[in-house]
Amino acid sequence: MSAQAGALGRFRHIAVEGPIACGKTTLARRLAKHLDADLLLEDFASNPFLGRFYRDMPRWAFATQMSFLFQRVAQCAQLRQPGLFDPPVVTDFLLDKDPLFARLTLSPDEYALYRQVFAHLAPQAAPPDLVIYLQATPDTLIERVNRRGLDMERPISQEYLRDLATLYAEYFHAYDASAVLIVNSEHLNFADREEDFALLLEHIGGMRGRREFFNRG
Repeated sequence: MSAQAGALGRFRHIAVEGPIACGKTTLARRLAKHLDADLLLEDFASNPFLGRFYRDMPRWAFATQMSFLFQRVAQCAQLRQPGLFDPPVVTDFLLDKDPLFARLTLSPDEYALYRQVFAHLAPQAAPPDLVIYLQATPDTLIERVNRRGLDMERPISQEYLRDLATLYAEYFHAYDASAVLIVNSEHLNFADREEDFALLLEHIGGMRGRREFFNRG
């Protein structure tokens, strides 16, 4: 086993997080392949309300949010803290962050009901060993959404993406349940640039603090 692989091996559960179009699923896939880890991804395609939500958020927000909550809770039921001889786990979501979207899109009454359901359903699972939070400016997120050109995402407003990016930043500024690596993804391309991925792996392997930053200008 290489020294880098051994250093990364102490993180048995890694969650990659960030707002829409930050690149979390791409990075989660690469990490899982590199670590020979189990991969657990959000399944946006199975949410029957998501397309309608982007076209009419007030009408479809609650149904969309509840559908995602039930899906994520079911997925988290598959998770347990990996043992020494179990494969590590990489996810592209953190269940504890789920209320961010609810705060942004639901009415006060709907949000109060959502919080009751969330408190009842959310499993008391151990937090990840490491959360990798991918940051990007709202303008960059908007450009990436436009560039990838998914029909379902075309109605997303710039205001929504800006508000979402702000909520993520506030949430992870206070988050302390796991070690956190905050990654400025503005000038990173984990899909196509091997050097970017290698530098990130090197930084993760050398982490000593509970909160660190990775930036490549």
